[in-house]
Amino acid sequence: MIKTQFFLSSKQRDRAMHKYCKLWRITSLILFMVINMVVGSDHIPTTLEGPFKPATRHFDPSLRRGSDDLPMDHPRLKKNVTLNFPEQIALAISSPTAMWVSWVTGDAQIGKNVTPLDPSKVGSEVWYGKKSGKYDGVKKGVAVVYSQLYPFQGLLNYTSGIIHHVRIDGLKPGTKYYYKCGDSSIPAMSEEQAFETLPLPSPNTYPRRIAVIGDLGLTSNTTTTVDHLIQNDPSMIVMVGDLSYANQYLTTGGKGASCFSCAFPDAPIRETYQPRWDGWGRFMQPLTSRVPMMVIEGNHEIEPQVAGITFSSYLVRFAVPSEESGSKTNFYYSFDAGAVHFIMLGAYVDYNATGSQYAWLKDDLHRVDRSVTPWLVAAWHSPWYNSYSSHYQEFECMRQEMEELLYQYGVDIVFSGHIMCMLMSGRIEYITILDPCGPVYITVGDGGNIEKVDVDFADDPGKCPSAGDNIPEFGGVCHLNFSSGPAKGKFCWNEQPEWSAFRESSFGHGILEVLNSTYALWTWHRNQDIYKEDSHGDQIYIVRQPELCTPDLNPSVVQSLPSISAPASHSLVLALSLTLLGIFSVLSYSKLSLLLCNCASVLLQLTCEILILCTSSIA
Repeated sequence: MIKTQFFLSSKQRDRAMHKYCKLWRITSLILFMVINMVVGSDHIPTTLEGPFKPATRHFDPSLRRGSDDLPMDHPRLKKNVTLNFPEQIALAISSPTAMWVSWVTGDAQIGKNVTPLDPSKVGSEVWYGKKSGKYDGVKKGVAVVYSQLYPFQGLLNYTSGIIHHVRIDGLKPGTKYYYKCGDSSIPAMSEEQAFETLPLPSPNTYPRRIAVIGDLGLTSNTTTTVDHLIQNDPSMIVMVGDLSYANQYLTTGGKGASCFSCAFPDAPIRETYQPRWDGWGRFMQPLTSRVPMMVIEGNHEIEPQVAGITFSSYLVRFAVPSEESGSKTNFYYSFDAGAVHFIMLGAYVDYNATGSQYAWLKDDLHRVDRSVTPWLVAAWHSPWYNSYSSHYQEFECMRQEMEELLYQYGVDIVFSGHIMCMLMSGRIEYITILDPCGPVYITVGDGGNIEKVDVDFADDPGKCPSAGDNIPEFGGVCHLNFSSGPAKGKFCWNEQPEWSAFRESSFGHGILEVLNSTYALWTWHRNQDIYKEDSHGDQIYIVRQPELCTPDLNPSVVQSLPSISAPASHSLVLALSLTLLGIFSVLSYSKLSLLLCNCASVLLQLTCEILILCTSSIA
């Protein structure tokens, strides 16, 4: 074997990289489209084909815009255990080798005079192991309670059951574990549950399916959303805020309202009926006891009390990797899920560039190693890009503070909720610039809550809000007129904005399937599609372009780019591997197709390794 070393100047390498990557993208895209046409008539677009002509799927008038909340005596909301036995069991990711297990014991109290339970009276322990019924690990944790107090005439107070959080560590990635939780000294242990850990951070490993939901609530529509989500068998859930909607009620309970201020104009404070939180935990347990759910706060979690106390239920009920990610607060944190680094941001705490959240975000972004976790996904509750009348430009201040930082570090996807619709933007930067290196913004604020889906667009005649509308519940007001483009000088567009790729008024959830270090399939599952076999709403491949959008490539990576002399054959192999991904991803959600898709991912990675080797030597 004779080895020949290639030495290229910086400009030669840049030209080689540009020519190679252009050939790669064109070839893979053409083959990808051809095979899709052969496999099925429905072509799944990629973001490489954008920018797209803005599209709107209007609300189906044969459907209801919303439904009432489930009553507290509904079978899925009722308490089905006695006293100190665990209920409301939920999982959350702590690290690639650790998991949080949370649950509630005891009876919550509601009335004029309530006495908090003593959390030290009931132990917090988790037994776990790799075989059913055999538990070789035991961990203990903490127990807490919280109260929601309203010193107003006629309002009732609440104090929670005992809320337990236990962190179990030393877990093997990609492994199924069985567990029980509770207090063995009483004894009061739960029935056996099971979960599967996620893979270690690596450019070759990804969660099978990442479910994304927002603004869930507890209605009949919520039931359909969660049942549909369970059918899609996710390996983890990202919940982008607004969970139980307990603040759509008076403290006395009764019937919830789609608009609190409209139904209860004389309320002395934004009241809540906290037992709805307990009902929500029971409702979600069949899913969250086996699939980790990562939450971030929304405006419906604010739940103000006197003396400026807010977010009590959110802060106490949910365990998140705040300490693990260095944030030390449940309002914002980060975690890894295989080759995806998630950043969960708080829209209802200080987001200014001089604040602690911004400083933490900058440090967290700086520490991300894209060679290990190539995908960078951010999530928060209130969207920055929104063409609906509801909440229009509501969080413009947050966008102006943080957008440049997220763009600088190459965030790939942003998930938000808040708007009762599904909204997807093209890759965008600074509100008027369509940029192939900007994030794809996806809004999924329509899990099924009592507030009903939004149907009015800001670009519809007579539907543009005034600058005094949509005042955020936290932060300042930064409404602005557009300074360039078709809407220059105006507060609203008179047509669907060019950055608004797709919008639809429907309840549902999303599934993100990351196929390799550059391709991910996003599928929007509308609730009405649960009644159709193998049917769904919007679908698109989100494609990263690190060779175009990563400003500071590692020098060793740059020097391993292929020479101009023979990249065509390499491009063809790479394109074929991408095509395999396309074939298997459009076939079905069967285990066989998932296996084939994983094989294609391995083939793609091997191809990339071959390309690197071919740069430095010729056999």
